[in-house]
Amino acid sequence: MSPPLIGASKDILKIKELISRVSHAGLNVVITGESGVGKEVVAQELYRQSPRSDKPFIKINCAALPETLLESELFGYDRGAFTGAVKRKRGKFELSDQGVLLLDELGDMPFSLQAKLLRVLQSGEVIPLGSEKEIKIDTWIIATTNQNLEQQITRQQFREDLYYRLNTISIYIPPLRERPEDIPLLIEYYTRLYTSKYASREKLNAMTIQKLSTYAWPGNVRELQNVLKRILVMGDSEKIIAQLNDPARVREDFDLDADRILESSFIQQILDFEKQYLKDNHSLALKDVRKKALGIVEKEVISSVLKRTGGNKSKASRILAVSYKTLLSKIKELDIS
Repeated sequence: MSPPLIGASKDILKIKELISRVSHAGLNVVITGESGVGKEVVAQELYRQSPRSDKPFIKINCAALPETLLESELFGYDRGAFTGAVKRKRGKFELSDQGVLLLDELGDMPFSLQAKLLRVLQSGEVIPLGSEKEIKIDTWIIATTNQNLEQQITRQQFREDLYYRLNTISIYIPPLRERPEDIPLLIEYYTRLYTSKYASREKLNAMTIQKLSTYAWPGNVRELQNVLKRILVMGDSEKIIAQLNDPARVREDFDLDADRILESSFIQQILDFEKQYLKDNHSLALKDVRKKALGIVEKEVISSVLKRTGGNKSKASRILAVSYKTLLSKIKELDIS
């Protein structure tokens, strides 16, 4: 079960008020914010306060599955629809009928699949793969993303018509560094939760709480949760807190995300560039592809490191092994906000 929405900052209070106002309407919602801010927590809170709270809450991660598998998971399939389809399988839309379907990481949904999703939203009917039968559905769609969908529309990576169909209600969750007054409340809640869960005897003194409360938390609530687990299970809070500001640790965390960065956006952006270039020109020079690829990779990497360092450019320049001046130049050149 998802934890409650915790916080006393003006931003969280506004989100709580918005949830109470829209949860009964059943209007499609898009929840945005950085990774780890608690987008699924807000989605669960909308569901809990809605008339559908006794109906299914189904989640699907749009970034975790290849396009063909994501399509069959969403819409289901009939027996014989493809090799290995030995029996009919209900998709997430059918399973969430009368309830809620959470489209997690919506911004990573393949462009070609977005048109099929739009058709379902417009018609209120889903057709399983290999079937001609339309199945009526009544599903409340809540979507989450850490992407800027409006920028993706400009880059032709996200359909504008789908965006307006889904974005009836928009909820933005600010990063934890912009609402520091929420940090002590989150520490209190998760310390209590993990002390019980892990049978910990470790106690957090006032100095530890103060140090945790003044940290920028580039990984947001998820990072705070992981740090509290380590402290309560392993002890040695001073060493763990000292490691938070170690660039090597940030680099190690970033390395874990390298494959995701490339898979989720790099290849798709190169393919989009190739299509547009060939449309406007008769040939496609390899040097142009190399230049474009380098720019995309640099932008993705610099953006990810800046996000992890909470916008700290000095720390980011050390991690990237470039001078501060070079980093500033790259940020301007690549139009990194």
